[in-house]
Amino acid sequence: MARSLSKSTVRVTPARPQSAPSKRNQSRRGRVTKTVPGRKDQGATPPPVVLITGASQGIGSAIARAFAGTIPGVRLALVARQADKLAAVVRACAGQGATARAFVGDVSSEADVTRVAAEVHAVWGAVDVLVNNAGSFRPGRLLETSVADFDAMVAVNLRSVFLVTRAFAPAMVRRGRGDVFNMSSIAGLSAYPSSAGYCAAKFGVTGLSKVMRAEWRDKGIRVCTVYPGATLSPAWEGSGFPEARLMPAEDVARAFVDVYRLTRRTVVEEIVLRPQAGDL
Repeated sequence: MARSLSKSTVRVTPARPQSAPSKRNQSRRGRVTKTVPGRKDQGATPPPVVLITGASQGIGSAIARAFAGTIPGVRLALVARQADKLAAVVRACAGQGATARAFVGDVSSEADVTRVAAEVHAVWGAVDVLVNNAGSFRPGRLLETSVADFDAMVAVNLRSVFLVTRAFAPAMVRRGRGDVFNMSSIAGLSAYPSSAGYCAAKFGVTGLSKVMRAEWRDKGIRVCTVYPGATLSPAWEGSGFPEARLMPAEDVARAFVDVYRLTRRTVVEEIVLRPQAGDL
């Protein structure tokens, strides 16, 4: 994929002659203490607040555990409809050293998203990382898909991304910093038979993500769209495919954390993950 590079003007200021270091700037071993330009004291930066939707199971749960096990002190706002399963993920993440809280709600509901956003902001303030992971799959050919099933696919897979992002991204824009991960699918890149509603919704996520990237590239907000193939998760239960043909959810989750840990000068716009033996 071709990418355009914008030119920038660099102004070079001659360096001033440096005087010999004073004794105050020397350690007991005689080494000079240096300050690295642009690097802040890491101890002064609070751990990030990471909000993950659809966090009660599957890839969402794996993403939560990946952040908990990798980012020291991370604060996890875990959102899902199933309170019992969500509580189990909270306990697992807390056992890894994270501070995790459950926020129960339906992210396809505007009222629920508004309430959850108020609760999260009351506890931790602004969110640093937003993972729009919630989704669902209902098979069905186009002419066999009911209006209700089509609307349900769009609501949980696409409308949720719109609602949740509108609730949490404004604070990122004001601060000039943030990360947004949107879960699409390989069904958001290519058409698959018997997936009319799902493909339509996931193609919508792809387009909405591109709009976010275009509008926020100069706001300090990194936007990454993730396109996973067949992954070992509840969505594939009863499919009849052997476990060995599905990607582990932990592999998909690791990609989120690895991308987040890159320097702020770099954005990974898209991640495509497929089983080694190919799509199913």
